[in-house]
Amino acid sequence: MLRRFRSLMDRTPPASTGTAGADGLPRPDRACYLVGDVNGRADLLETMLELIDAHIGGTGSADPHLVFLGNYIDHGPDSAAVLARLQVLTNEFPGNVTCIMGSHERMMLDFLQDPVLRGPRWLRNGGDATLKSYRISLKARDTATPDQFRFTAEALDSALGDQTKSWLAQLPYSWSSGNLWAVHAGADPMRPMEQQSPRVLLWGHPEFDNTERGDGIWIAHGHMKQDSPSFANGRIGLDTGAWQNGCLSACAIRRDGRYNFLQT
Repeated sequence: MLRRFRSLMDRTPPASTGTAGADGLPRPDRACYLVGDVNGRADLLETMLELIDAHIGGTGSADPHLVFLGNYIDHGPDSAAVLARLQVLTNEFPGNVTCIMGSHERMMLDFLQDPVLRGPRWLRNGGDATLKSYRISLKARDTATPDQFRFTAEALDSALGDQTKSWLAQLPYSWSSGNLWAVHAGADPMRPMEQQSPRVLLWGHPEFDNTERGDGIWIAHGHMKQDSPSFANGRIGLDTGAWQNGCLSACAIRRDGRYNFLQT
């Protein structure tokens, strides 16, 4: 049964809080919750949804938007369950939930289109865990024959089904509200956000970390694993290696710029 965004008033929101009293901080048009890379950890996804429910109840945020920053699959044990859960959320709350395309989703879709060429790279980057979550095995992936890759892609294509494949293929590469943008990996700081290439949004840009934008835009992203979430210099980093250490991170941002980090 789907858990709606309940108000769990007896839960205490995390204490890590920032205050925006001056210009230059993100000000979305509506309160939003940005969630970092889940990478197959369905258990942490459920915990995070509970934390978000609690935070909504504690702050009284009206009509918030929930944005997932990509990389829902691979590495962790429950990729199939994560995709199923996120589809339910987006179908139930189409005006309140957005899932962005991540690099791992793109690799899996590329594998389905060209398993022989794309398969080795995806599997080396955690794709074997996704296959296992769908009860599909590819033995000796480093020495697999072209026919074995094709057979595996056919099995995954069937396991995903048309609905999930269509949902994945239509995931947007970005989301924006006010001066806040959410992408998977980063952006070219010298280009307007409307002119960013899908490749940069999925894989990042070499100048993203060390060159500040001049347009006042803040960018929330995952993809680049950090020890803790960050909020500085126009960038909000939220990939804290959930599949490895059990720490899934999110950032709650109100319209006035105040923010909280939420962590499992």
